[in-house]
Amino acid sequence: MKNPILELLNERIEAGDLPSAVYLVAEKGEIVLHEALGYAVVEPERIEATVDTIYDLASLTKPLVTGLLCAQLIESGELDVSDKLGKYFKDFDAGEKSGITLGDLLIHTSGFPAWKPFYLISNFKSEISNMIASEALKRSIDKQIVYSDLNFLMLASVIEKVCEEKLDEISAGKVIRTLKLHDTFYNPPKGLRKRIAASEKGNGYEKQTCIESGYLKPTTNPGIDGAVVFRTETIWGEVHDGNAYFMDGVAGHAGLFSTAEEVFRIAQQFLPNYTTLLKPETCELFRTNYTKGMNEARSIAFQLAETKDSTAGTKMSPESFGHLGFTGTSLWIDPVKERVFILLTNRTHNHSLPFVNINSVRRRFHDLAIDFLDANS
Repeated sequence: MKNPILELLNERIEAGDLPSAVYLVAEKGEIVLHEALGYAVVEPERIEATVDTIYDLASLTKPLVTGLLCAQLIESGELDVSDKLGKYFKDFDAGEKSGITLGDLLIHTSGFPAWKPFYLISNFKSEISNMIASEALKRSIDKQIVYSDLNFLMLASVIEKVCEEKLDEISAGKVIRTLKLHDTFYNPPKGLRKRIAASEKGNGYEKQTCIESGYLKPTTNPGIDGAVVFRTETIWGEVHDGNAYFMDGVAGHAGLFSTAEEVFRIAQQFLPNYTTLLKPETCELFRTNYTKGMNEARSIAFQLAETKDSTAGTKMSPESFGHLGFTGTSLWIDPVKERVFILLTNRTHNHSLPFVNINSVRRRFHDLAIDFLDANS
């Protein structure tokens, strides 16, 4: 019997859109489908993808680490979504930023710009919070969503201040070790390199973005403390994102590595009948639309499926919530049907610019997976 999901992904691999894919579909706490295709590494050597291949999750770090830790701290009373950012950092306690709350950061209504190459602006990662404090906001008269890495960089700083530890140590203690995960971490051990899917050759995409945004002249390749800012070798076994790399691999917006199965085990924490890290009622934070009437439907740390043109596809419950990662990763959770959909790819590997937008593949994957579940439930 033909598997239409395998056909879809094999077709995109053969077309050169992505070199590998690992997908996982689960329902009511049980994994139903879990397969790997293609090559996790094409160059400098060829290594086939397996279901245990470790991927750079990119922005899935936002919900799986920062969002989840915030939910735990909200539950314990150590944080409140109505807390002003200025409560934790005095640079945000005046002017246009004085009204920004932790809730604004979590649902991307702070007005901070989407991105900024801090590694070109400073020699010191410790200055990032100060640089964000000096950013002009992009708020309109009617508050709208501007999806921004800066929001989750600041949330991570708040978490670190409250917990008095570094983010990787906090996530290891509150999530990774508690769930007994073995292949989930920031800065993967070098001995695991051959199990990790490779990414882009150099930082061509970010370099081009910096040029187009006016941060860099086309003829320069600046250095920080004698190191080349834009890597030229294949990025393999270390974080792809430039700001996360500048921050020694540990950030609130990117940097987490994991397998599909361990992403699933973290994803269970967002579902009331399966979570062990949160109270069931806390899971309402992730399915509730806090941005009604705005340009996007968002819950705490996630986009909701009711958002126009979301990658959830056409068949998921409107309360479903999900997130994407630039490297080619995605996670969607349907709390009504108690279903989890994970698609991990390394679309930035072995591909010249521009990278392929795989959102149509994600939508089709979700529709096909739901068809399979509905036919076999």
